[in-house]
Amino acid sequence: MKYRFHPEAESEFNDSLAYYDSIKENLGKEFAEEVYSTIQRILQYPNAWTKITKGCKRCLTKRFPFGVIYSIKEDCIFIIAVMPLSRKPGYWENRLKSGHFDA
Repeated sequence: MKYRFHPEAESEFNDSLAYYDSIKENLGKEFAEEVYSTIQRILQYPNAWTKITKGCKRCLTKRFPFGVIYSIKEDCIFIIAVMPLSRKPGYWENRLKSGHFDA
């Protein structure tokens, strides 16, 4: 199975990575490794995580306060958001209508 980021999810991921790098050297790298580890867990067990809306699931990172919001279409995991848990829930739902995940 493969995965793909929504452009806004990739942007928020990169923004968070830069933020953690500004706090401490290599912390951004550690954050990136944690997010990619979470994505690997999703790829391995795509149906195992919490359903949060119709067609969307959330897998929490282990070390950082983030959730990876995703949907499954055929043989691809679509990363809709790399969401800080402190952010307003559902802010990412408009991304589902953007058409970025159409085949």
